[in-house]
Parts: sequence; C-alpha cells; structure tokens
Amino acid sequence: MNGSIGHSALLTVVIPTKNEAANIESAIRAFEGTDGIEIVVVDNHSPDATVEIARKCGAKVFTQGPERSAQRNRGAREASAPWIMFLDADMIVPRETVAEILDKISSGDVDALWVRETRVGKGLRAKARNFERSFYDGTVVDAVRVVRKSLFLELGGYDEELLTANEDWDLDIRLKAMGARIALTDGALVHNENMLSLATVLKKKRYYGKTFATYRKKWQGNADVRKQFSFTYRYFGVFFENGKWKKVLRHPILFATMFFERVLVGVVYIMGRR
Repeated sequence: MNGSIGHSALLTVVIPTKNEAANIESAIRAFEGTDGIEIVVVDNHSPDATVEIARKCGAKVFTQGPERSAQRNRGAREASAPWIMFLDADMIVPRETVAEILDKISSGDVDALWVRETRVGKGLRAKARNFERSFYDGTVVDAVRVVRKSLFLELGGYDEELLTANEDWDLDIRLKAMGARIALTDGALVHNENMLSLATVLKKKRYYGKTFATYRKKWQGNADVRKQFSFTYRYFGVFFENGKWKKVLRHPILFATMFFERVLVGVVYIMGRR
C-alpha cells in the first residue's frame, strides 16, 4: 500500500479526521501490503499530530471542513481509484475483509457494499453495543461504505446540509432509488470504541440529532425513513425480524443492557426535539 499509488489503485480509502492522532496510524497500517489501495485522509484542522502521522504512513492528506460530509466529498474528489471506501479513523479493516472487498468490486456484480462491523472495547457495555450492531447489517439502519466513484459523483456525493448525521442514510436512499446493486460483505471491519462512556454516547447522539429534522423533511413519506425513526422498528422489529429473535433469547443480558441504552438514546432524541 502506498498513499501515492496513483491511477493503478482500484480502491481509495477516504478517512475524515479531527484529532485522531491516537487512531490514524492503526487505521492506515491495516492496508499495508495490499496492492491496489490508496489512502486519502481529509483532516478538519486538527491541532494534534493527526496530519503528520497520516503523512508519515504514506497517505495523501487534505484539509477540509466544516463537518464529515464535506470531508468525505473532498476525499472522493481527490480519489484516483474507481472505487471509494469511507472509513472512520477508529476503524481497522482486517486483511481478509480487504481481500473480500477487492474481490467483490472486481467482479462487476455490485455498485456498492455494506460492510459488516464488529465493535470492540472494554466492559459489558462494549459487548452489548457490538451485540446491537450485529442486528443492523444490511438493514435501513446500516449504510453503504464502499461505492463506485462515478456513481457517487453522479449522485452529488453526500448532502453537506446534513452536517452532523444521516448523510450516509441519505446516500443509501438515493442509491436504492436509482437501482444500484448493493451487497453485504461476509467479513467485518473492527470499530475500536475502547472504554466509551454512556455520557459520551449520549452526548454524541444529541449532537447527531441536530440534523434529524432536516433529513426527515427531505425524505418525508419515504418508507426507509419511517422505519429508521419508527419506535416499533428501532426498538423491536430490527431485533426480531428474519429469525433474529433467537439471538435475543440466547443473550438476554446483552439484549437488556443494549435495550436500556437505546431507551436513554430515545429520551435524549425526544428532549433534543423540544
């Protein structure tokens, strides 16, 4: 892997950053030794060593703000490869998952990919959050991470008016509307949440909620959006559909822990709307 691999790259990995000095090297190094990968880091004016570390690891680095949507769009414009993968700095893609992604996008059978996610961290809550995420793969709660660059640009990229959240759900809706072929990977990426406190999670959810109203207004009446914000689906349907209830029964403590956090997230969302 080399950040300057140029037009020989098949896949450009775009990583938006803001004060990610502790994570960015691991995210980039995971792709070392794999041909056809280009890394583009788009930093939002980090005062820490994020930029220096990214450059040392061979990534192309650009500066862009004010939020993740604009950073990702800048990365897509700078990408030299025909395919783009959008990754967060605290995520690592195992070698076997990288190989699967490259195989799928080389096949000509897909236009975009959902990528399974495994959350890791310390304590029971980390296990419960990983348990929760396992129910979302390929559902309306999931979001595309790999997409053809030409298709992404044709759609206008991420909606930059959705500053803090939902830009990924918004892209999924537009991809589906144009008939894009979207597949789900068998392998997963690893999302390292370390010891993520409940207070931090709720603070992030409150921040993300700032553009929920804009997103819902844009897609008023859309079936996917109704499910995304449906109490019935988000608290019950997504965990019990397609035989998933069996997993709930096998792990009642994880489900209870996860469900308690989801209730608190819902309360934060309702308070934010007020």
